[in-house]
Amino acid sequence: MTHLLPSHIKILAVLAFILVAVSTPITRWQTFIALFALVIAAAFFSKIPLLLLFKRALIEIPFVFFAILMPFFGEGERFEIAGIQLYREGLLAGTSIVAKGSLGVLAAVILSTTTTAREILRGLERLKLPTVMVQIASFMLRYVNVISDEMERMKIARESRGFIATGIKHWKVIATSAAALFIRSYERGERVHLAMLSRGFDGNLPSLGNPVVTTRQWFTALSLPGIALSTSLLFLAIGW
Repeated sequence: MTHLLPSHIKILAVLAFILVAVSTPITRWQTFIALFALVIAAAFFSKIPLLLLFKRALIEIPFVFFAILMPFFGEGERFEIAGIQLYREGLLAGTSIVAKGSLGVLAAVILSTTTTAREILRGLERLKLPTVMVQIASFMLRYVNVISDEMERMKIARESRGFIATGIKHWKVIATSAAALFIRSYERGERVHLAMLSRGFDGNLPSLGNPVVTTRQWFTALSLPGIALSTSLLFLAIGW
C-alpha cells in the first residue's frame, strides 16, 4: 500500500514525523521507544526487510560520530560509569542527536525505498519547490549514474592494462583519471544543454499531470506522524 501512495503526501508524512521526533525532549525516552517501534512497523507494512533498512541507514554514521564524543566533554554535573567520567548535559545532547538523527534517516530510507527518484522529484514539484531546484536535482541524479558508469569503465580499462592500485604511490594516477572524468562530464553537460535547447527546451520540464489523491490515501500517509504525535502527547500527559 505504501508503494502506491502519491509521492508528495509521503514526503509530507515523513517531514511531519521528523518534526514530531525533533520536537520531543530526549528525556521522554518512552516516546522514542514508541517512535522507533512505529518506524519498524512502517517498514514491515511496506515489505522492506529490516536488514536492508538498517544497512541503508548506516549512511548516518559519519554525521553522528562526533555526537558519541559529546558525553566526554562539557560542563556541569558529572557521573562515573565503569571508571569513565561523563557529563550529564553532553550525554543528553549526544543521545538526542543520535536518536533523532536515526529516526529521521530511517524515515527517509523508507521514503526512498518505496518511491523512485523520479517520483520524489515530481512530489517536490507538486509541493511547489522552486523549479530550478527540482531541475538541478533531476540532472544531478542522472549524472551520478553517468559518472558511476564512466568510473567503472575506466577502472576496467586500467586493470586490463595491468594497473592495480595498491598504495599511496598510485593515487596520482587515480587523481588524474578523476580529473579527466569530471572534465569530460562538464563537456558532456554542455552538449546535452545545447541538444535540449535545439529541441525547444524553455526551462520547464514536461508535466505528467497531477494524480487524484483520495481521502483514504491522505489518511494512510498521515497515520504514522499522527500516531507519533498522539503517543508523544499521551506520554507527556501522564508524566512519562
